Amino acid sequence: MSKVIALAALSLLVAPQAFAAGKPCEELKAEIAAKLDAKGVKGYTLEALANDAVGDAKVIGSCAGGTQKITYKKS
Repeated sequence: MSKVIALAALSLLVAPQAFAAGKPCEELKAEIAAKLDAKGVKGYTLEALANDAVGDAKVIGSCAGGTQKITYKKS
């Protein structure tokens, strides 16, 4: 029983750290671009911006451990 509790406690400690790491921005941008291209979306720009630089841009993702946002702009 104590092994189960120890394993559960360990998973609670490890999981948030893995989640906080997030995806690298270039990797997430590539995944989003592939999905948009597959749907036939044309004439757009994806940009990774610091959270405080987003302004009124349309945010479609978060990367770099939540420190940056992926923005979408129609060209």
